Amino acid sequence: MSKDYYDILDVSKTASEEEIKKAFRKKAHQHHPDKDGGDEAKFKEINEAYQVLGNKDKRSQYDRFGSAYSNQAGGQGASGFGGFDGFSGQGINMDDLSEMFGGFGDIFGFGGGQNRRSHSTRGSDVQVNVSIPFMESVFGVEKEIKFYKTSTCKDCTGTGAEKGSDVETCKNCHGSGMVMKIQRTILGAMQMQTPCSDCQGEGRIITKPCKHCHGTGLFKDDVTMTVKIPAGISDGEMIRLTGQGEAGTKGGGTGDLYIKVSVNNDNRFTRKGDDIVSQATIGFPDAALGTKIDINTVDGLVSLKIPEGTQSGKIFILKSRGVPHLRSNGRGNHLVEVIVKTPTDLSKKQKQLLEEFKN
Repeated sequence: MSKDYYDILDVSKTASEEEIKKAFRKKAHQHHPDKDGGDEAKFKEINEAYQVLGNKDKRSQYDRFGSAYSNQAGGQGASGFGGFDGFSGQGINMDDLSEMFGGFGDIFGFGGGQNRRSHSTRGSDVQVNVSIPFMESVFGVEKEIKFYKTSTCKDCTGTGAEKGSDVETCKNCHGSGMVMKIQRTILGAMQMQTPCSDCQGEGRIITKPCKHCHGTGLFKDDVTMTVKIPAGISDGEMIRLTGQGEAGTKGGGTGDLYIKVSVNNDNRFTRKGDDIVSQATIGFPDAALGTKIDINTVDGLVSLKIPEGTQSGKIFILKSRGVPHLRSNGRGNHLVEVIVKTPTDLSKKQKQLLEEFKN
């Protein structure tokens, strides 16, 4: 019984070359025997159909002779070119296979022979928490911090080799880190790249490993450094120091250091943005008649004039007495809320005077 190649690929007899190729890729990927649920027999059948319909001349013969086409192939299989079992790469575009199989490229060695030496890895970022008083957050400060991190070995400068010893190019892979092997697959004998077992994919061999880092090029150590906390920083903000984190492996870049700043409260001040808010309490006579009072600011004592008739809750602004702007020039303001204290425990004479004032 002859096979209907159009039905196998699920395309019409008027399908274009591109439609046939697309259908082949989809079905071959679906039934590939190296996938979970793959079907080797179905995969062979799909390949057989594509080798006929994907070739203009063979497709023309198939359309003309139909079931008689397989007999014309001289007993070489329905595809007319030796069947699937004898496939060794002819009759199908290897780029198509590489694109089609995607993740299966490594299985069949479709990588084009590029160097697949193990990749370098960037070092991890490090976070250090720092707690500072409110006043230090306003004007900035330098802090000494200590933390534990992976650093490049100072003895071997990251090479992993003892000083004065040689680092040899691997003779087995000639420095590429990969070797080619011939492996038989359902597609025939294929070349396959695998990591070199002599150098574990490094491309080099250390004859005498560094005693300090044991050939890794890295070591763990306590680090002490001075960090500048800028003026105006807020509670919870982060400072990023590029390249001050952990060292990378195999020449990879260094991670970053993040300083998370916690600002302690100050019962004299409340910060709102870059403004500082505080309260001042005055007596009823001072509110009625006016006065001058000293206000405690981050810059020290500042005299504030209270005009006569001031009401409780009135807010006065001391310009540029607040927190410096972190990312621009200038400073916020200091806002003073005046609270008028109502007198209690009045004497008889004081009450009499208030009654007279009231009337």
